Amino acid sequence: MSRRLPIYIAIDTSGSMNGEPIQSVNVGLQAMATALRQDPHALDAVHLSIITFDINIQELFPLTPLDQVQIPEIVCPKSGATSMGQVLELIFERVQRDVVISSEEKKGDWRPMLFIMTDGSPSDIALFNAMVPKIKSCKFAQIVACAAGPKAKTEYLKKITDTVVSLDTTDSSAFASFFKWVSNSVGMKSTGIGSDNSNTLPPPPDEIQIVL
Repeated sequence: MSRRLPIYIAIDTSGSMNGEPIQSVNVGLQAMATALRQDPHALDAVHLSIITFDINIQELFPLTPLDQVQIPEIVCPKSGATSMGQVLELIFERVQRDVVISSEEKKGDWRPMLFIMTDGSPSDIALFNAMVPKIKSCKFAQIVACAAGPKAKTEYLKKITDTVVSLDTTDSSAFASFFKWVSNSVGMKSTGIGSDNSNTLPPPPDEIQIVL
């Protein structure tokens, strides 16, 4: 089996994402998958998993070859918590279980990437803080956190990663730009795996601001 590039995407589906925001996320994810399937490097290496988090955690599908990915329509509750600590806990467990580590006998998977998007802040702060060092121990090639809309708290996301971006709004154009940038980032990674610049990200479009 060829070496895989594991990609994990965690999507906030708490009550505040109900309506246009989650509809826009659905459109953006479908466009992202379509764009990646047109990239032969991504099609050869990328294995994708999408997990949603609100008061519950739902693994829409585990790591799946890109050509077999079928993204279901994501729905949100009308209200509810943002269990960001729990979703980090599940991602940590899945990375430990599923990502193949290189050994003297064989080459394992490429270092995974994690994209996490929220329009708020963790409701389970104690668990979130406990999971931050564990997530960092997974040695992701990239962790990209997106603060969507004015109520997203970037200070929590900065605990996970130095690569935090923000969207001013949660409308369709903002999410379309974000997921197009995600597909470009994954495509660049799949094209450059093994090279010196394989951990660089493409510059974000105007709708996406880098949080310093």
